[in-house]
Amino acid sequence: MNLEVFLDAEVHEARKNLPAFWRQGVRDAIDGLTSDPRPPRSSALDITGINVPPGIEVRRIRIDPWRIVYAVNEGSGWIWVLALRRRPPYGYEDLQALIDRLE
Repeated sequence: MNLEVFLDAEVHEARKNLPAFWRQGVRDAIDGLTSDPRPPRSSALDITGINVPPGIEVRRIRIDPWRIVYAVNEGSGWIWVLALRRRPPYGYEDLQALIDRLE
């Protein structure tokens, strides 16, 4: 099953500002989501206390210091890439605000 991938405008901007080495890795990881929304280097995020619409799974992919935060809705056939952040210092404190963009 191939899912359609959407990128938040913020992700487009963040990707442009990455060094070339990281930009290619991030691009490859995002492109790979169409055929595998749960690649081996991804994991489900703890959404305890966060209001997530039914049928949506929130995940992240780790690419060294970078995190790609995304939502999967297989029932509707889409993946929404919500954020591209550097960790540390990023600690997922804005996860609810990112999820709210889906509504």
